[in-house]
Amino acid sequence: MTDDIRHTGAAIRRATAADVPAVKAVTDAAYHPYIERIGVVPVPMEADHAADVAAGRVYVTGDPVVGVLVLVPHEDHLFLDSVAVHPEAAGHGVGRRLLAFVDDRARELGLSEVRLYTNAMMWENRRLYPRYGYEMVERRVDGPYDRYHYKKSL
Repeated sequence: MTDDIRHTGAAIRRATAADVPAVKAVTDAAYHPYIERIGVVPVPMEADHAADVAAGRVYVTGDPVVGVLVLVPHEDHLFLDSVAVHPEAAGHGVGRRLLAFVDDRARELGLSEVRLYTNAMMWENRRLYPRYGYEMVERRVDGPYDRYHYKKSL
């Protein structure tokens, strides 16, 4: 993948069935380092990627795919279920572009809020999201997952 980092500025598009293996590969690569730290497999690694793609919830960027979003619209907000950037594409602005896309997509849907959560042990994310306008609203334990919940008003 290293030779293809130049493709990190590619458009963000809705994933197709042909993208499912890449969606899984990027998601697994992005979340795998957290398994040991949090002591459980992160939820996005166990998602039914084919079902999410079929439902129109998944967006990708890059050729090959280096970034993945899973977005779930609700009546009053857009839920950012997962954002994943392949580790080899980290530091090339992919995550920034994906997060900007989330805001744009929420606005397109007429929604004025984005919500997400991250594991308490993913401290990189807890530092990152406030820089993009997210505010922490609560910390809640859901089964084996200790999560910080965030929201962003648009």
